[in-house]
Amino acid sequence: MTNASYKQFCPVAMASEVLCTRWTVVLLRELIAGSTRFNDLRRGVPKMSPALLSQRLKDLEKAGIVDRVECKGERGVFEYRLTEAGQDLRSVVEAVGIWGQRWVETQLSLRNLDPSLLMWDMRRNLDTDPLPPRRSVIQFLYCELPKAQRHWWLIAEPTGAVDLCSVDPGFDVDLYVSTDLKTMTSIWMGLSRVSKALEDNHVTLVGSQELARDIQTWLGLSPFAVERNRRHGHAD
Repeated sequence: MTNASYKQFCPVAMASEVLCTRWTVVLLRELIAGSTRFNDLRRGVPKMSPALLSQRLKDLEKAGIVDRVECKGERGVFEYRLTEAGQDLRSVVEAVGIWGQRWVETQLSLRNLDPSLLMWDMRRNLDTDPLPPRRSVIQFLYCELPKAQRHWWLIAEPTGAVDLCSVDPGFDVDLYVSTDLKTMTSIWMGLSRVSKALEDNHVTLVGSQELARDIQTWLGLSPFAVERNRRHGHAD
């Protein structure tokens, strides 16, 4: 994958040559989370250039970690699927995330705010079970952001599918969530709760009382937030 080599027979060194190039572990996080198409992977790593993403996928394919497979019925459209070796990295990536949640200083994490990544993560972890048996449209407004990044819509269908839009999808909105990016990121990471943010006037909810009441339940949390809750001896 790289011209650099540790020139050691140690398995840690050999694995590092494959996994420790820039963006590789973050890209693996996306693949393990279920993204398979190039554009979906881009949404999960929005600060990674398309050229570098393409190169890293080729590197992972060469290393036997992903297979590039043409989609059935979609000529010229490909998916990137983890091989057995790639699936075996799940525990490795999860361990890295748990370590980061446990030991990386909280305020340092909250300096790296990214609305695209936050909303993409929220989309795939939103729990549709507590939602009404109909389409639910939730609009998030980050008042401090530039206009192009300010508005986001999560659209949850009764089938369980959830879509994310950064352009008005044209549906009636059931719940408006007005907040700032740091507050929502903190909630998502399990560092704060919606009730506390409401109490501090850092979140405003307008619309469906049912959706507003259950927001902490259906919003979900980062998979790594569980580690923080375990350390603090409670469940959010």
